[in-house]
Amino acid sequence: MKPSAGRALWWGLALGIILSLGVLAGLYRAGYYFMRHPGPAADPVDKQAICWVSPKNPDFIRDKPGKDPEGNDLIPVYASQPPAPSAAPAAAADVKKERKVKYWVSPMDPGYVSDKPGKAPCGMDLIPVYEDEGGEALAPGTIAVDPNTLQSMGVRTARVEVKDLSRTIRAVGRVTYDERRLAVVNTKVNGWVDRLYVKVTGDPIRKGQPLLSLYSPELVSTQQEYLLALKNLKSVGQSPFPELGESAQRLLAATKRRLEYWDISPGQIDTLEKTGQVKKDLTLTSPVNGIVMKRMVTQGQMVQAGMPLLEVVDLSEVWVEADLYEYELPWVKVGQPAQMTLSYLPGETLSGKVLYIYPYLSGATRTAKVRLAFPNPGLKLKPDMFAQVAIKSPLSQAVVAVPSEAVLDSGERQLVFLALGKGRFEPRPVKLGVEGDDGWRQVTEGLKGGEEVVTSAQFLLDSESRIREAIAKMLKAPSPAGPATPTPGQAPAPAPAKEAAPPVHRH
Repeated sequence: MKPSAGRALWWGLALGIILSLGVLAGLYRAGYYFMRHPGPAADPVDKQAICWVSPKNPDFIRDKPGKDPEGNDLIPVYASQPPAPSAAPAAAADVKKERKVKYWVSPMDPGYVSDKPGKAPCGMDLIPVYEDEGGEALAPGTIAVDPNTLQSMGVRTARVEVKDLSRTIRAVGRVTYDERRLAVVNTKVNGWVDRLYVKVTGDPIRKGQPLLSLYSPELVSTQQEYLLALKNLKSVGQSPFPELGESAQRLLAATKRRLEYWDISPGQIDTLEKTGQVKKDLTLTSPVNGIVMKRMVTQGQMVQAGMPLLEVVDLSEVWVEADLYEYELPWVKVGQPAQMTLSYLPGETLSGKVLYIYPYLSGATRTAKVRLAFPNPGLKLKPDMFAQVAIKSPLSQAVVAVPSEAVLDSGERQLVFLALGKGRFEPRPVKLGVEGDDGWRQVTEGLKGGEEVVTSAQFLLDSESRIREAIAKMLKAPSPAGPATPTPGQAPAPAPAKEAAPPVHRH
């Protein structure tokens, strides 16, 4: 064979192979096209879509094409399409009856609610909330929270208890003397201090102990008048004229009364009658047992009637005055026991009682003063000492109480959330009483023992409750009112323009 004939043969074979491969490729592409694009002979049932569903949210289903709230095109679902694991095909069988939208809410701010679709202030599309969402019907004001959400919120609860409440009120007190045991020594005549028996402040004295001797010319002359009146009475006592005896008797009685008014004791007057000697000095004695607190006179000093000379106080029992805040006053009653400790007596506790509650407050500190009485054996308690006072005040009977953290107090009302079970919570207004030491608060109205209240995350529940309340008010249908009938000769009033209900905002 010639070389030129061999090359022609090889070229012919190569061309045939290439043409065969081209035909096969064309047939494959045509078959693939007809597989992806069936012709008119296909079953019309397969081509008819029974619903359209969102590619991002399988629960968003419509009976016609459109867009979901995020702007994505809805995907058709055909009768011959195999079921998907999502909830969309399961609901497709019942899509003929379209779900009814209750309201529209912002995806970023649940407090922004509207009765029609639109845009939220953040620019995002409003999300619909359907009537069939939320499960079982709730009582007015009750809210339901998903269990997973409850766990993330950290909701804790506690039982309402009927228990005894008590409170220990602590305050700083100041020791002072008992005003009822204070005595001031003075004189009712003018004179001079001839002798002073008590010369040092702080000296202890006994009742009846001499304090000072006072020389008074008026006192000396009065004693002389008394002796003359006594002598005159004796001389005219046997007179046949009774008028003279009565006059002498009245003169003696008047002189004796004047001596008594000047604090001359009956014993001193008897001694004057028996001895007939006029005493130059008047001795003043202590009216109480106690301590000389003040000495306002010195020996040889001239004094006038009514001038205070000495102050004597009995310190066997002292007062302690403490300042309490207004909210603590309901716990304090007269006669309650009190305890006191002092830094100068470490480890020692003294017992006393509440003696008096002052009926006014201090304008600067807004506190009320309470007076306590404490015995003072050995004179350990000294006036102007500072002490720590504790008053334990129990209530007279057991009361309904809740933990203090369970109460939401807005100033206008107090609110607790009752845990009803299955993620349901009910806001309950209550009236509160006093607060005890253990963090429990008395409830006078609104709760009973055994109920369960929320003790944490109440602010989140309160926000949800307010959202539900705002939505309910917005969705409440207004009462229909017919147009007013115009009077004869009067044109009918134009109908008001129909406005959309404004969105409800929660602040």
